[in-house]
Amino acid sequence: MTASEEPLLPGCLYVVATPIGNLGDLSPRALSLLSRVDLICAEDTRTSGQLLAAFGLHKPMVALHDHNEDRVAARLVADLGAGKTLALISDAGTPLVSDPGYALVKAVREAGLELRAIPGPSALIAALSVAGLPTDEFSFAGFLPARASARRERLRLLAAETRTLVFYEAPHRIVECAEDLATEFGPGRMVCLARELTKRFEQSLRLPAGELAAWLRADDNRQRGEFVLVVAGAPATESRASLSAERTLKVLLAELSPSRAARVAAELTGLKRKPLYELALQLGAAEPGPEGDQPDN
Repeated sequence: MTASEEPLLPGCLYVVATPIGNLGDLSPRALSLLSRVDLICAEDTRTSGQLLAAFGLHKPMVALHDHNEDRVAARLVADLGAGKTLALISDAGTPLVSDPGYALVKAVREAGLELRAIPGPSALIAALSVAGLPTDEFSFAGFLPARASARRERLRLLAAETRTLVFYEAPHRIVECAEDLATEFGPGRMVCLARELTKRFEQSLRLPAGELAAWLRADDNRQRGEFVLVVAGAPATESRASLSAERTLKVLLAELSPSRAARVAAELTGLKRKPLYELALQLGAAEPGPEGDQPDN
């Protein structure tokens, strides 16, 4: 059966992947379905309108984004219940992957209505495919927090993850993110930076985390575009050491202040005191200890 012959299912929501840059990546099946559905749900109707116009399509659209999704979902479910066919697209790539759509898909599932995935471009998968890092297991963390302290804390919690990690990052934060990666994961951890995937200035390279910020600063053009960071997982030995340190600290914190617990844990595990102290604080030190609870130098 060709794409044009595929019958539309009444009352079905089609979740359709669209190009992340190169218009040639829109599949014939996706194009055929978008040309025939009753309504297209789009993250930004202006952006999606330009995409559709490039293929000669002019379809009714409704905006579906983070600020209105919960409210609009009920009406769209009612349209599906009445037998209409709908397509869900994002500005680029596969919907719901760091894009709106979850509330609608969840509501459609709960209503017992039909859903179909129309697979296609995804920056996550595209970056993984060229990273040269293990892909048998990976963890997608989406966008890291914008606030520096929250971003570092998030990275600290992921530092012992042995699976390959994938992040999205905005251009105005990419240098700071690179610096935080080197600090929290160590300068030797390998990172693949993929920029402007499928677009004219597509670029990807792999280098140690400690060199990434300097590479970005060397040319302002390297800080432009949309970024995917694929980061090697922690060696299994590091992960085991981290788990051992956490268990040790939990026991010590029952009797000692975070500062003293970190000092003892460092002697027992051979790990550095400062990260152990920071971990001790995360494990539940609500109040400073009697000595002001400052980390050892």
